[in-house]
Amino acid sequence: MTAPAAPSAPAITFRDVTPAQWRTLIAAAAGWMFDSMDFLIYVMAIGRLQQYFGFDSATAGLLATITLLTAAAGGLAFGVIADKIGRVRALSLTIIVYSVCSIGAATSQSIVQLAVWRALLGFGMGGEWAAGGVLVSETWPAALRNKATSIVQSAWAIGAILAAGLAGLFFDVLPLGNEAWRWLFAVGALPSLLVLWLQRRVEEPELWKANRDAGKLKGNPYKVLFGPELRKRTLLACTLSSLLLFAYWGLFTWLPNLLASPIEKGGAGMTIVKSVAFIVPMQLGAFAGYLSFGPLADKFGRRRTFAAFTITAALVVPVYLRLMSTPSLLFILGPVLGFVGHGYWSMLGPLLSELFPTAVRASGQGLGYNSGRLAGAAAPYVMGVLATIPSVGIVAALGLTSVFFVAAAALIYAIPDTSHAPLAS
Repeated sequence: MTAPAAPSAPAITFRDVTPAQWRTLIAAAAGWMFDSMDFLIYVMAIGRLQQYFGFDSATAGLLATITLLTAAAGGLAFGVIADKIGRVRALSLTIIVYSVCSIGAATSQSIVQLAVWRALLGFGMGGEWAAGGVLVSETWPAALRNKATSIVQSAWAIGAILAAGLAGLFFDVLPLGNEAWRWLFAVGALPSLLVLWLQRRVEEPELWKANRDAGKLKGNPYKVLFGPELRKRTLLACTLSSLLLFAYWGLFTWLPNLLASPIEKGGAGMTIVKSVAFIVPMQLGAFAGYLSFGPLADKFGRRRTFAAFTITAALVVPVYLRLMSTPSLLFILGPVLGFVGHGYWSMLGPLLSELFPTAVRASGQGLGYNSGRLAGAAAPYVMGVLATIPSVGIVAALGLTSVFFVAAAALIYAIPDTSHAPLAS
């Protein structure tokens, strides 16, 4: 007679999530949403800023590149800070920095002042992802990690919709004239109010507190990350992020401006308000992509789901760019591009958090993502320069991003698949 099978553990569902865990999710998602809004209001304002200060496309791309470079520096710095002082404290600091610098940018009287404020804003913006992503990964159950991170990542699309809506309001609805961009940047200070709630209602993860109490948070985290045990994982994470961020920022920094550019220059010839009508459905597609990635990864596997998203993005990008003269088809394809061109980001947070132990987790996540930002930072400038070459142009330049999407799809199979694994202490 065979022994009865041992009862299996009950499946964990969202009903099992505690109020404290939900608060960490809300905190990380809100920080990421406002991070998106504060960065992308510049993307929405590129055309107006060029008119106001009188600079060309290469300079416009350089300004975005500067912000992404300092975002990389901020991500590296705040990853270490989050390991030393805590995830919640670091997250609060990042929000304060990018909120203050957004209103500072609104006071700019020259392109140099604007560049300085946007550079400082990037420093705070870059740190948010490292602190917020680790906060969720360390507090939510492993079985729900993919889905929880998908929810957090989807907040980026909400921030993008907010940025687009505010740009349409200030530029083409309210009678604010050529100073309208100042009001747009000033709104970017509102996220600072979130910090008051964070400090009162969100607690540090138990994993981090246990490491702090055991004295494991001392020393240089980069010696561990590039030590013999973690070096390969660290380098693979940095390379994957570099491919993704070059493709993403190269494409999506210039897309709103391309929609608003004259048809004879390869654009769609839309006003800001009309282009918003196309950007919002694209971001709704992105929102669906972010939310869908976690459940799809749980069902079909994280690697296969990621490869499916990035390869499809590589195929859709050149088709979308060639349809600039056909608004009806752009409107239909926009949500598809949004879905496949954004959804894969929901994988990166849990993947990086699983690759590194608690004592260096935020440092590793910050390094893995923000070293990629260094490569991604070059993309807006490279695309801006290529746009000025008559034989290339902006449409062909943006089409090159497909190569990076395909390379990322291939690389994911070289990285350990640790989906649903308990986090290393």
